[in-house]
Amino acid sequence: MSAIRFDQVTLRFPGAARPAVDHCDCEIESGKLVVILGPSGCGKTTLLKMVNRLYEPTSGRIYLDDADVRQLKVTKLRQQIGYVIQQSGLFPHMTVAQNIAVVPKLLGWSRSKTQLRIDELLTLIELPPQEYRDRYPAQLSGGQQQRVGLARALAGDPNVMLMDEPFGAIDAITRASLQDEILRLQRQLKKTILFVSHDVEEALRLADKILIMQAGHIIQYDTPFNILTKPVNDFVYNLMGADDMVRQLSLLRVETAMMNTPEGFSQNGEPTIARDESLRHALSLILRTGAQKLTVLDNGSAVGVLTLEHIRDSASLGAGT
Repeated sequence: MSAIRFDQVTLRFPGAARPAVDHCDCEIESGKLVVILGPSGCGKTTLLKMVNRLYEPTSGRIYLDDADVRQLKVTKLRQQIGYVIQQSGLFPHMTVAQNIAVVPKLLGWSRSKTQLRIDELLTLIELPPQEYRDRYPAQLSGGQQQRVGLARALAGDPNVMLMDEPFGAIDAITRASLQDEILRLQRQLKKTILFVSHDVEEALRLADKILIMQAGHIIQYDTPFNILTKPVNDFVYNLMGADDMVRQLSLLRVETAMMNTPEGFSQNGEPTIARDESLRHALSLILRTGAQKLTVLDNGSAVGVLTLEHIRDSASLGAGT
């Protein structure tokens, strides 16, 4: 079931020479993290902002769980969608707890339910409630502010999250930490996430699927592997740096290349690797041990099998690698 569906969506701003978004068709599956990737001015943020009706399309329709978003009251629609922007957007005069409570209050939650949710979310994002709930945004680092912004977006337990370059203003080390946080939370919560980025490495690290835009058009929408190995044109090839495959292996997760375990599968002593490890690590493990295959684990259970052939085929590595 698609959580979000774009049906021939076009938006032309008044006086513009061309549409900002032009006849976009796409289905975002429920529970997937999809990164919208492309150069500045390609329409990626515009497409995102039409989902929660910050912009209204000139033509076409957008569906949220099969409901036309234009048929929903704007306030009701936005209460169903978490929204995270590049600057955390926290209210500076409110404490961390008060910021997180904004949506629960709009939803009419009781004080006790709201307080429990605040503490639950602060624990989830690894900011201890007793230490952080009464702080103000100015008393937090940039990375901590962004974590609180994420908690606020999650407060009403929305099924859909929109994230507009949320880590773009963060230093590289904190950015990597926040990317880890998103992956950890996504494994736990399984939200449908549309994530705008201009950073190819970020897209490869986070995405279940990548949607590439150019000049308002969707150029390619596929898994990271398929985009790297089967770019539809030179623009996609050059954007992704598709010729630097060894570097890409360090950014791609094992789960993107593994084969699911067949029925009746049993492990025969082969090495194991976690599904969220990098393919570069997997390749190193295969070459170091001489194993024919690796068993892929998720929380200690076998969920897949990975071979050198899977890595070679998927990543277009030469036979001599």
